[in-house]
Amino acid sequence: MRVMHAICFAITLAVAVVGRADNNSPVGLWKTFDDTGKTAKALVRITEQNGVLQGKIEKLILPPSVDQHPVCLKCKGERHGQALIGMVILSHLKRINEEYGDGTIYDPEAGETYNCNIKLVDSGRKMSVRGYIGVPMLGRSQIWQREE
Repeated sequence: MRVMHAICFAITLAVAVVGRADNNSPVGLWKTFDDTGKTAKALVRITEQNGVLQGKIEKLILPPSVDQHPVCLKCKGERHGQALIGMVILSHLKRINEEYGDGTIYDPEAGETYNCNIKLVDSGRKMSVRGYIGVPMLGRSQIWQREE
């Protein structure tokens, strides 16, 4: 009986540690919002490979009357006409102390790429995403909400 309790305790502890580790990493599914922070826009899946983060649009949050599979008309170059779903919008982000930086974020609505830093806030339940030109002070931030 004691062995069973010890096994159950070990499993519970392992699950708690794994769940806690997830909140310390931006890897996962995030809900993005417009600049007002009130209207949900998309779900972006952030993945990590060799210490570098990438984020791809997994789903758009659109009214039923709008085309659910739009293409990027304001995009330039190879992205022009590409489906928004599946488009990589976060690239090259590397861990720098408590943040991730030295990366880029692509804004399909503007057709522009910006420098980008991200930082987990609210115990990892939210993420501050800052896009900027030149220096971070010359930019804007959005708060994304963790979905999973």
